[in-house]
Amino acid sequence: MQKKYLKPASLPNQVSLAVLVLRLSFGFLMIPHGFDKFQEFLAGHHDFPDPLHVSPVVSQILTVFAEFICSTLLILGLFTRPALIILLGCMSIIAFKIHGSDPLGDKEHALLYLFGYLSIFITGAGKYSLDSKLFK
Repeated sequence: MQKKYLKPASLPNQVSLAVLVLRLSFGFLMIPHGFDKFQEFLAGHHDFPDPLHVSPVVSQILTVFAEFICSTLLILGLFTRPALIILLGCMSIIAFKIHGSDPLGDKEHALLYLFGYLSIFITGAGKYSLDSKLFK
């Protein structure tokens, strides 16, 4: 006799709930990073790394967009995969370009976010998202 919690029919709910937890945790934990950079931008502090050679100001704007705007989209589950592509790019640049020659401890946070974002990208936003309501 199969237990109720082992039935395959309940698995999609569990997976969607797990993805929701990941989306919320990674989104809410990243937003302060983007918000701090946004405040620095508004204060006129543009001493920012420029790994793509597009100017420190443009790099700062792109990073704020990724870390603040895309994290907000991730929390909402709205345009989740496009937002994740941007976040994956941002974390890749931080881990492999900004901290490329640094010890693992210096790039560890970016790598953790990178793998978390990759996991969400693979699964999709789940049924507890605006994507699932708007783009059926």
